[in-house]
Amino acid sequence: MKTTTQKINQQFTFKAPAAGTVLLAGDFTGWQKNAIPLKPRGDGLWQVTTSLSPGTHHYRFIVDGEWRDDPDCVVRVPNPFGTANAIRVVPVSA
Repeated sequence: MKTTTQKINQQFTFKAPAAGTVLLAGDFTGWQKNAIPLKPRGDGLWQVTTSLSPGTHHYRFIVDGEWRDDPDCVVRVPNPFGTANAIRVVPVSA
């Protein structure tokens, strides 16, 4: 029996009114290698929607070249760099 894992759209936002660039980096982007640029919405928020496979994903934001935590994410795990990765759990769709 063949099973297909469907990716599910996930929205990420980050508040950075003075930022020039905001990137989403995580285990699903190869971290910095294929970081995803967020687009400014005009109200100080940056936003992007990307498709992720079901499961647990680690991520952080890069704002003007500096790693930043997601203040809206309450689930974090320590990483090898002395900071913490945010966690996004994507459920399996029914």
